[in-house]
Amino acid sequence: MSFCGTGLRDVVVGVLALGSIGGGTAFTQPPPAKLTFSLTNVARAAGLDSRIVYGGATSNKYLLETTGTGVAAIDYDRDGWLDLFFVNGSTLEGFPPGQAPTNHLYRNRHDGTFEDVTAKAGLAASGWGQGACVGDYDNDGYDDLFVSYWGQNRLYHNRADGTFEDVTRSAGLTNARTRWGTGCAFVDYDRDGRLDLFVANYIDLDLATAPTPESGLCRYKGIQVACGPPGLTGGKNALYHNRGNGAFDDVSDSAGITRAKGTYGLGVSTLDFDNDGWADLYVANDSNPSALYRNNHDGTFTDIGITSGCAYSQDGKPQAGMGVAIGDYDRNGTMDIFKTNFAGDTSTLYSNSGDGFCEDRTFASGIGINTRWLGWGTGWIDLDNDGWLDLFLTNGHVYPEVVQLKTEAGYKQRKVVYRNLGNGRFSDISERLGEPVTTPKAGRGAAFADFDNDGHVDVAISNVNDLPDLFRVTDASGHHWTTLTLVGTTSNRNAIGARVRCASGGVVQSQEVRGGGSYLSQNDFRVHFGLGDAARVERVDVRWPNGLEESWESLPVDTFHVLKEGSGRGQGSNR
Repeated sequence: MSFCGTGLRDVVVGVLALGSIGGGTAFTQPPPAKLTFSLTNVARAAGLDSRIVYGGATSNKYLLETTGTGVAAIDYDRDGWLDLFFVNGSTLEGFPPGQAPTNHLYRNRHDGTFEDVTAKAGLAASGWGQGACVGDYDNDGYDDLFVSYWGQNRLYHNRADGTFEDVTRSAGLTNARTRWGTGCAFVDYDRDGRLDLFVANYIDLDLATAPTPESGLCRYKGIQVACGPPGLTGGKNALYHNRGNGAFDDVSDSAGITRAKGTYGLGVSTLDFDNDGWADLYVANDSNPSALYRNNHDGTFTDIGITSGCAYSQDGKPQAGMGVAIGDYDRNGTMDIFKTNFAGDTSTLYSNSGDGFCEDRTFASGIGINTRWLGWGTGWIDLDNDGWLDLFLTNGHVYPEVVQLKTEAGYKQRKVVYRNLGNGRFSDISERLGEPVTTPKAGRGAAFADFDNDGHVDVAISNVNDLPDLFRVTDASGHHWTTLTLVGTTSNRNAIGARVRCASGGVVQSQEVRGGGSYLSQNDFRVHFGLGDAARVERVDVRWPNGLEESWESLPVDTFHVLKEGSGRGQGSNR
C-alpha cells in the first residue's frame, strides 16, 4: 500500500509516469465503440445506509487507520438472491458504550432493496474489521462467514434459520492480539471435499511500540504520514486445515505457507494457475514481491511468484499490491492475474502463458497509461455481455493528508473502468461512463455479483468514513448471458476450485469458482458468462474440485442454471 519510507527514515517518493515509457512501442487506438451499458449508484434507494467508519477523516497516526474494509456477497438464507455483508472498523479514540459501529448484513428483498438484519442475524460485532470471505465449511447447504480483524478473527457458523453463531474458539481459530488478518479465502487445497481456510496477515502491529508521524521519521512527499509497512515486522500468512468435525488445525508451517518470499499480505484469491485441477493461491503483497502459492498435491505449497514472473513489476521491482482479480481476459483457457498498486505506479496485468509463467502485459495492453490512482478492490466484469472480460478498479489514496499536495489526484478518487477491445488491448472508458464512476470516493473493498438477478454483474463498494455504494449495471446491447450455480456433492458444496468451460456461438470461455478476490472481499460464487449474440449454450464442461469431469449440452441462454455434481454426462476423473 505504501511507498512511504522504510518506516524509520525520511523518504520522499518520486516515481516516473510509467505509462509514458512502456516498451517503446506506439499503439494506434481504434475509434471508440459506442457504449451500450451504464452504471447507476442505487445504494441509497436500496437501503444501504449505514456508515463505514475507519480511522481519522483528515490525518492518521498508524497504518491501521488507513486500510479500510471489504464486502462479501453471500446468499445466507438460500433464497437465490445475494445478500451483502459489509465489514466495519473503528477509531483510535473509540466510542461510548453501545455506540461503536458494527458490521452490517443486508438481506436482499428481491425488489431492488435490502433490509438491515445485522442484529437479528447475530453479526453486530465491533472492532478493527478488515475483510470477509464466504464458504460452507461443514457442507450443510448454508454458507458460513469468516471475518478478519486486527486482533481476533471471527468464524460465524450459519445456523440455517437466519442467524449465525460465533464459533471461533470451538473451531480452533483464536490468535494473538498482534496478528492483523486481511484478505481471506476458503479453499479445498487437499481435495478431501471439505473447505479449508487461508488468511493473509499484514503487519504484526503493536501500537505501544509502533512509530508515529510525530517522531518525524515518516514522510510522504514531505508531509507527515503513518509509518510503514517497510520497517515494521511483516505478518505471516496462515492456512487452516478443516478436520471435518467443525474444527481447524493450523498447518501454516508444515504446508509451506510461512515460507513465502514476501510479506505484508492484503488481497487474496484462489485460482488454478497451472490448470492441474488443484487449487493454488495468489496474495497481493504491499511493498514486497507478491506470492503465488503453487499446490504440490501433497498438502504443501511452494511460493513460485518470483520464479514464474508473477511477483514484480515489468522492470523487476516490488510493488505495493492491494487488490487482485483473476480471469481469462484473452480467452486462451488460462487464468490471468490483475493486481492494483500504489499511486505513482501502474496496476499490473500478468498474462498466464499456460506453461508456468506470467508475461507482464501492463503496457502492451494499454493499462499502463494510468499512474495517478491508488487502487484497491478490482474485478473482471463483462459489462455488456459481449464475451470479453472488462476491468473495474476502486481507488482512493491511503493518506488523508495528501489533500495538502497538488501533485496527487486527491484522497477521494474516481473509479477506473477498462473496456476489453478483444485484441489483447484495453481502453479507459471511465470518463465516457461519467457518474458514478467519476465521482471521487475513498474506496476500498469491492464485491462483484449479480444482486438483482438480471444477468448483469453489479458492484458493491466499501468506502472509508462514508456510506457504501452499489453500482447497478444496465445494458441495451441485447447480448445474451448464462449464469451457472455449481453444487458439489462429493466435492465441497460451494465447488470452490471448479473449472468451467463454456462453448457458445463458436467461442470458448473459461472461468472458475473462487474463494476470496478483489480487496478483502468475496465475489459471487455463481459463474457468469456473457455470450454476445449466441442464441444457445452449446456445451458446458465442468472439472469439479475432486477431479471429476462432466458436461452439459444445449442449455438455453439468459437463464440461471444449477449444475449438480454427478448429474452431468461424466467423463471420468483426473485424480
